[in-house]
Amino acid sequence: MTKRAVERAYLSWSFLAPVFHRGYWLCTSLYLVVDAGLEPLQLVFIGTAQGITAIAMEVPTGVLADTVSRRLSLVVGHVLMATGMAVTGLVTAFPALVLTQMIWGLAWTFWKGADVAWLTDELDEPERTARVLTRAARFEQLGSATGLIAFGGLAWATSLSTAIVVSGLAMAALGLGVALGFREVHFTPAPRSERMSAAVGLFRRGVALARSDREILLVFAATVLINGAAEGFGRLEAKHLVALGLPQTPDPIVWLTALGLASLLLAALALRVVEAGIDGRNAAPRIYAAACAVGALGVGLFALAPDARFGLAGALLVRGIGFSVTRVVSVIWVNRRATSEVRATLQSFLAQAEYLGEIVLGISLGVVAQLAGVPLAVAIAASLLAVAGVLVVRSRPASPPAA
Repeated sequence: MTKRAVERAYLSWSFLAPVFHRGYWLCTSLYLVVDAGLEPLQLVFIGTAQGITAIAMEVPTGVLADTVSRRLSLVVGHVLMATGMAVTGLVTAFPALVLTQMIWGLAWTFWKGADVAWLTDELDEPERTARVLTRAARFEQLGSATGLIAFGGLAWATSLSTAIVVSGLAMAALGLGVALGFREVHFTPAPRSERMSAAVGLFRRGVALARSDREILLVFAATVLINGAAEGFGRLEAKHLVALGLPQTPDPIVWLTALGLASLLLAALALRVVEAGIDGRNAAPRIYAAACAVGALGVGLFALAPDARFGLAGALLVRGIGFSVTRVVSVIWVNRRATSEVRATLQSFLAQAEYLGEIVLGISLGVVAQLAGVPLAVAIAASLLAVAGVLVVRSRPASPPAA
């Protein structure tokens, strides 16, 4: 594949994947509340179970991508994700829903890191890779918007469960496209007889690099805090909006779709600004801290909202800028500091930091929501974002990464 073909393949995938999984989550977030009738702690526990599965498997699957095949890892991830998505729409019992989300979490471990590593290797140009990753984030926003409209409309015309099952089947079809369309030219797998020792070696080198690089450790620490806030906010968002008086006419799925679309538009504008300035020497910490500040403001407004209008405004800020920008910048930041041989492994470590935040802080926020109410839990989530921003602002730039 030419480098331009690599870009096209990656950007096309970056558009299509969110069409299906964002449409899936739009329907699922309401399905869990309305059809399954889950309580706040149950809603957060589902995410925690997903995170526990992911954190247990993230490093083994990341090392697999670095030793066997990035493309194979992506394909397996699509198959598992499609299974978890489709089955979700067929069950309402709490244990069954927990199992489907654990499968979904397992799927992400095969997926995350392998995609960035594949792109970086096939392009073999670090600065170009950073620009493509930022463009890909905007393609994700466009794909997410498409998914919200398509699956929100499908759910409104049919049912939430139907839309969820269709999203899973579509994700399976996309996995077939990845198997046929992605090529690995610049990746050399470890010999079969040496894969175990190579995997252990890569894991150790990844740990050594992460421990010795202050900026990587900083990103990991901030990621734990932000994903803890994101887990609490994301799992409780629909329930809090309903409690604030989200209008029933038109249907709540329409309001959530509109919120998603507005958030994506704001995120696209924010990421356009990020793309223009991400090449700067210390741009990543500055952009990251600014996004944390805006996110904390949005979550705080959401927590203290007197009615659904203010709740929607707060959700718009945190969705459109807070979580979307920090996610993209963290991936680019770690990717720049990583060496080629452990790139997928380092991205897996980053994903583990995300899951650690979801498990430890997310379930804590769920307990607070269950015992003291959703507003207090969301207010604590705002403070986590603020602390992450302060942590980044007060750090000193580290030396440039090794080549």
